[in-house]
Amino acid sequence: MYEKIKNSANYITRFLENEKYTIGIILGTGLGELGKSIEIKHTIPYAAIPNFPVSTVQGHKGNLLIGKFGGKNVIAMQGRFHYYEGYPMQEVTFPVRVLHEIGVKQLFVSNAAGGVNTSFLTGELMIITDHINLFPEHPLRGKNLDELGPRFPGMTEAYSPRLIRIAEECGRKLNINLRHGVYAGLQGPSFETPAEYNWIRVIGGDAVGMSTVPEIIVARHMDMECFGISVITNSTASPEAIKTNHTEVQDIGKTAQPRMTALFREIISRL
Repeated sequence: MYEKIKNSANYITRFLENEKYTIGIILGTGLGELGKSIEIKHTIPYAAIPNFPVSTVQGHKGNLLIGKFGGKNVIAMQGRFHYYEGYPMQEVTFPVRVLHEIGVKQLFVSNAAGGVNTSFLTGELMIITDHINLFPEHPLRGKNLDELGPRFPGMTEAYSPRLIRIAEECGRKLNINLRHGVYAGLQGPSFETPAEYNWIRVIGGDAVGMSTVPEIIVARHMDMECFGISVITNSTASPEAIKTNHTEVQDIGKTAQPRMTALFREIISRL
């Protein structure tokens, strides 16, 4: 796998024009339009990158964007890969490995998530402070690649306290209300039943989704500094509010994009 990582990284490096890119962004469901705010130098379709998987989900455009955002060089994934698409975890997280090989040290991850905490409102932004891994396969399962990280990486501070503090300061400056909570990652692709929402709430989850956790685990395995944020796309405050579908998730994600874009730009400008 390490040879595949290097091959993919070498292909992408040709587009970097000898500049350093230490900031990576993964744009989740309905959030791909944030890419329009990036001063794009190059757009690389995933299909053109050796060994890269291809996005199969509506709302995930499947492009790697290279450019400037918040005055800093960034590489953004306009669409991600999910376990429910049929990819094994090593393929789901392969792009994170490639970003690290290129030189990315800070990873910003966004997603659309169901609101488990009954006080959360649809369309709100939640800073991820921790996660609960409920996926049936672990992304570090199998032989450890010592070149990338240790066999037993710690996850005590999976989400950087430093970046969370910066985000809180930026939220206050921009007058953006930010929630804080624990993200529970499930395999999908079905949305959760009311009983499952209740179970997730009991075990400490505030929001639930089908991504992010594998990417963060792999990033932390390589000692990358991580920041995660969720757009709350439905509420569990009432039985009727629980109901949702993929179109609604995309639509709510789009309404949150101006706030998400402003927040990410402000955070990144301070790094």
